[in-house]
Amino acid sequence: MFSLQFLLALNEMGDLLTASNQFVILPVLVPLAGAMIALLLRRRRSLQAGWTLATMLVALAISVMVLLEVSRNGRPLVFDSGGWPAPFGITIVGDMLSATFVVMVQLVMVAGILYAIGSKDTAVGYPTFFPLFLLLATGLTGAIFTGDLFNMFVFAELLVISGTVLTAISDDRFGTEAAYKYFYISLLASFFMLLSIGCLYASYGTLNMADLADRIAVRDLQPLLLPAIGFLMATFMIKSAVFPMHFWQPDFHAASPTAVSAMLSSVVVKLGVYGFLRMTTLLFIEQAPIIRLILLILGITGIIFGGLSAIGTNNVKRMLAYSTVAQVGFILVGIGWGTTLSITAAIVFSVNHSLIKAALLMLAGYVASRAPVKSAAFGVVTGIGRYLPLSGLLFFFGILALAGIPPTNGFISKLLLFGSGIEGAEFVSLLIIGLASILTLIYTIRAFQRIWWQKPAEDVQIKASGDHLLAPSLLVGLILLLGLWSEPLIKTAEQTSLWLADPMAYIQAVLGG
Repeated sequence: MFSLQFLLALNEMGDLLTASNQFVILPVLVPLAGAMIALLLRRRRSLQAGWTLATMLVALAISVMVLLEVSRNGRPLVFDSGGWPAPFGITIVGDMLSATFVVMVQLVMVAGILYAIGSKDTAVGYPTFFPLFLLLATGLTGAIFTGDLFNMFVFAELLVISGTVLTAISDDRFGTEAAYKYFYISLLASFFMLLSIGCLYASYGTLNMADLADRIAVRDLQPLLLPAIGFLMATFMIKSAVFPMHFWQPDFHAASPTAVSAMLSSVVVKLGVYGFLRMTTLLFIEQAPIIRLILLILGITGIIFGGLSAIGTNNVKRMLAYSTVAQVGFILVGIGWGTTLSITAAIVFSVNHSLIKAALLMLAGYVASRAPVKSAAFGVVTGIGRYLPLSGLLFFFGILALAGIPPTNGFISKLLLFGSGIEGAEFVSLLIIGLASILTLIYTIRAFQRIWWQKPAEDVQIKASGDHLLAPSLLVGLILLLGLWSEPLIKTAEQTSLWLADPMAYIQAVLGG
């Protein structure tokens, strides 16, 4: 009976989506309003945590319905705030790319909240932790759904402020230092983005992405266009921790609470990936070939550098942070090749990596929570896994996925990416990234052996309880499910890639005509 009512409710929501584009703004407004209410519940932690989870689940359900509606109708949902039509008002656009990325973001955010609820971190008990977590989701969702560069800047600032405070309240004594590093490097990214916004507005008189793309396409090259592209690329490089703008990430992720680092290293870094896709498929079509070449070079360099750095670390979380540099490199290679299949592979890789990295960081945090001294340093957690066999099994599947080995979703990502390289005859770069992929096996197997295979010191006594395994277990389940049944994700990514190949469809949907 309940299942029937649930299906009827989803069908009614789909009808409402068809009738009104206003629903596309709800994935942004729901976590924002939820954060305000969660703050009022600050004296009742259990109720606050439950409210936060329920809020994120509602936002996710609406985002899924937006994606299904956009996929079914083949046109985006466009909401003009205050009734002001684009490019004059604030426009929210749910197309295939933004809707796919928002579903990815909010799905992982749900897992992050679940982990935080079962976490033993003192920081999670702070009355502002869950409200800030919802604001983190609001900032990232809004930055992806917005159709305006300045509003992307505003939402990104909300994201930065939330992430900085969540890290500053960490149990780790280096949390405050890491928060300062993240804040100031993000301030640099904000400065670059404002410079880009200023150059573009001075040249074209608009910041609406559809209107801007239309004007750039029909006007002669403006003197400030190339500097604007450079500043915007630098912004997204910092956001995604792309080499050589990666230097803030290892310290930040090693010191922040596990639930926070799992979000920042999995989905928050995808804001830059989203930005690069918009740059090369919508905003700067004529300049896209040179942008893609730069991304290809940076991606290959990041794969090598990130892999070698991960091998040399002495902390599980730092290892996984450097791994993100390498994994984002694979995504940039897909964008850099620029074919329909390689863009499909980049989107699939982005979604799969988000699930994998969040799960692995949660498992690292789980092991650290059971260690005698709460730390993810190899010197502390070596051998601890012998007492935690279930986490070892989950971590094993996670590293299989990270290395791209079946039956996991990571294998699907690598298979699509390498297949697109063969199709595009990109044999030199394909050979390089193929050899560099071996580095992933080296550092992941090394970590698994040290934590779950080696004997711990004789006097080591693990804690009787620690963080819960529910959230990483669910994520690993999705990792295996998408490895065995990848068709829905691949079809969604293919449809998104085909949509991106026609920038005029986006422009006409937003501006009309």
